[in-house]
Amino acid sequence: MNTVFRPALVLFVALSLITGLLYPLLVTGVAQALFADKAQGSLIVAGGKPVGSRLIGQSFADPGHFWSRPSATGPMAYNAAASAGSNLGPINPALTDAVKARVEALRAADPGNTAPVPVDLVTASASGLDPDISRAAADYQVARVARVRGLPVATVQALVDAHTKQPFMGFLGEARVNVLNLNLALQEIKP
Repeated sequence: MNTVFRPALVLFVALSLITGLLYPLLVTGVAQALFADKAQGSLIVAGGKPVGSRLIGQSFADPGHFWSRPSATGPMAYNAAASAGSNLGPINPALTDAVKARVEALRAADPGNTAPVPVDLVTASASGLDPDISRAAADYQVARVARVRGLPVATVQALVDAHTKQPFMGFLGEARVNVLNLNLALQEIKP
């Protein structure tokens, strides 16, 4: 019995140390050395304090800020622990009602805006945590943000232009804007 038990115990301890301690330390060390920003959560720091992550959206309700996509997480918006899609199909009445209510809220916040509402302002992303909006969604909000903040439309539009990320390799995906970065830059502009 001892001849079987001892090698099994030694192997168990050795593999536990390798896979439970050494390998995670090695992977963490390599990630910290090569991809420090991503390994630490891609945090955005403002005023010496972390205010969010480039990878997880935040809710902005003030009309003087750009609004993010709706979050599918509940009961708290943009809760990474509850990341999931809404799983509502395109013919589901609950989705139709939610989209109608969101369109009405956007129209009420900016009654003079008659442009078509970009779909990403009224539907949640697959994870429910998307930090970016399309360029069209940012452009849709420029006039409202400029009016509420007392800024020229051209100033706010230039800010959107400066924070627009182009599609990967010029053709994969679409132009997008990180809402938190845009709103932080917006707060630095005085009317």
